Formats: sequence, structure tokens, C-alpha cells
Amino acid sequence: MKEPQPNNPLHGKTLEMIITELVDYYGWEVLGDKIRINCFNENPSIKSSLKFLRRTPWAREKVEALYIRSIARS
Repeated sequence: MKEPQPNNPLHGKTLEMIITELVDYYGWEVLGDKIRINCFNENPSIKSSLKFLRRTPWAREKVEALYIRSIARS
């Protein structure tokens, strides 16, 4: 059985939820400026971002870190 994670701001959040909240908060243009990856700058979409971030751990870490800094802690 999974242990509760009260100190983990990402607990219960899917990658899709995280991207959607960041896009709603910043918009694609600002998000692309904050995290310089093509899936946010070239024809951005949730689907293409998910595909890229699931295959690229370093980029996913940057997205999760931005989420924690800007949304999860507020």
C-alpha cells in the first residue's frame, strides 16, 4: 500500500495536470521563455509536451521544479 506523502507537492498530480496548470498560469509563450524546450515554443500542445516530457527526464525535472516554485507552494 502507498504511504501518504503530505510534504510532496506533486503527490496526486499527473504530468498532464501539471502542464495544464502551468499553461493556464503562464501561457505557452511565457512558459517557453522560462523553460527553453521546443515543445513549448514550436506549435505547442499538451499532447506534444506530454510525449516529449515522458521521454526526457531532464526536461520533466525542470517542468516539475517550475510547478513547485510557482503554483504548488502558493
